[in-house]
Amino acid sequence: MSGTHTVEYRIEDLAHRSGATVRTIRAYQDRGLLPRPERRGRSNVYGDSHLARLRQIADLLDRGYTLASIKELLEAWDAGRGLGGVLGLVAEVHGPWTDEKSGRISLAELEAAFGGKPDEGAIAEAVELGVLERVPGRDGEFLVPSPQELSVAAELYAAGVPLAAIARQLRELRGQVEHIASRFLEFTTHHVFARYLGHRPPTDVEAAEAASMVRRLRPLAQQTVEAELARAMRLFATRHLRYHLGAEVPPTDEDDECQVALPRATIRAVESLVGSDRAAAFIAAAAEREVRKRMLDAMAASRRDSGIVDQQV
Repeated sequence: MSGTHTVEYRIEDLAHRSGATVRTIRAYQDRGLLPRPERRGRSNVYGDSHLARLRQIADLLDRGYTLASIKELLEAWDAGRGLGGVLGLVAEVHGPWTDEKSGRISLAELEAAFGGKPDEGAIAEAVELGVLERVPGRDGEFLVPSPQELSVAAELYAAGVPLAAIARQLRELRGQVEHIASRFLEFTTHHVFARYLGHRPPTDVEAAEAASMVRRLRPLAQQTVEAELARAMRLFATRHLRYHLGAEVPPTDEDDECQVALPRATIRAVESLVGSDRAAAFIAAAAEREVRKRMLDAMAASRRDSGIVDQQV
């Protein structure tokens, strides 16, 4: 007679198979993340459904989800709303956002690319920035998440740029790019993805549609930034060349623009006050007014301190 064989686990066996600890499994049970085991006499018995649930939780934790949000997803699954579409959306968002493949480099190759001399401080900073990742158990080898980024650093170093200056530039650039990414996500969430986020979590159909939209919009941010960077480089490279050839007056600091990071709550408050299209101008005007006020206060204080203030009788 044929039949299906149901695998059963004690809690210690389940911990071993799942990679979780016994304490973690019991904590998940207490929080309602994991169904209670079946009671067999004096023993608790777990099955493959418990193992699958533990692996789902571990995967979502690795993707940055909190236990509270994971509980919402799992409760939707248990209520029959399905989790497949949501997990597909999660996988789409957490998938690679570039076609570039990571690589590896030996310590000898790294030193050869950067002057042939060991520099532990520079390596430590590269690891901190994520340009390099140490390989456990392989002291002489590094993982390179973006070989292109490391190649750019090597070219700049070969052109005479100090490693410390390259690291500073990368930190500054990263902050500006993260600001651009944040603004692009806010923009697309407001205009595109808000319709899929009416439920927590979304239905399978909504999640599948959102995942498809992510695939369509994924390249747009990079394409837009590349086009705008090319435009700006052409503009400023031409201006700098004309200046150095003596055909143009040097640009002044007053004409330059710079990025300033502000708390998201502050930006939203300003947008609610004057509208999103006028928020930047409002912030700039408010900052300029504050600077002028402080300059006037400083001038008045200087006059008082110098004893020049007229005395009225």
